[in-house]
Amino acid sequence: YTARTSLGRRPRRRQDEPSEWEKTELDQAQVEQRIKEYNSQINSNLFMSLNKDGSYTGFIKVQLKLVRPVSVPATKRVPSLQAGRSHPQGVKRRTSFYLPKGTVKHLHILSHTRASEVIDALLRKFTVIDNPRKFALFERSEKDEQVYLRKLGDDEQPLRLRLLAGPSEKVLSFILKENETGEVNWDAFTLPELQNFLLILQREEEEHVRRLRHRYARCRQKMQEALATRTPG
Repeated sequence: YTARTSLGRRPRRRQDEPSEWEKTELDQAQVEQRIKEYNSQINSNLFMSLNKDGSYTGFIKVQLKLVRPVSVPATKRVPSLQAGRSHPQGVKRRTSFYLPKGTVKHLHILSHTRASEVIDALLRKFTVIDNPRKFALFERSEKDEQVYLRKLGDDEQPLRLRLLAGPSEKVLSFILKENETGEVNWDAFTLPELQNFLLILQREEEEHVRRLRHRYARCRQKMQEALATRTPG
């Protein structure tokens, strides 16, 4: 866990270590009771349901916080996203987009659905064709005026965590982010992806240069106006 807002020195759990309540094992009767309690606390129709085989289904909400563009098929039109540039001719044409900040998606999943499967489902919802290993599912929690983020393991079960935590988003929420492992491994990207990143960087550089030139031009103009109002001596 990583503390974001610490007001003093407090003992911290190791990063990526589940909290104690997340290690709780429930028998069938306890699962049924937890589901009843969960459903009684929500103000929507996103209920959990117990199946005859002992599994259960329900909804999780995932917020997407991606800083890099994602790739979708070039033939797919996504008007709600911020468009990048199409890739040059290649084996498989694709287009890159920045997902809008604060994008949220509800998924209906099973109790045994794994975190890696949630990532796959989210990418399919947005027709993202990037490698799923580039992304990771995180849990966010608040406790004692601190915010904790923990990267879920591939085999962890988000709906089980949701049931154990209850419906409160402060106790537990899910976030999809880039799978940061330190330095960017550019070898993991395809040639079209790298070419598109270069185009995006070029566009950002040109925009930054344009703003700088405009800023300095205005400063120069104001200085010249100030000089024009003064007489030597």
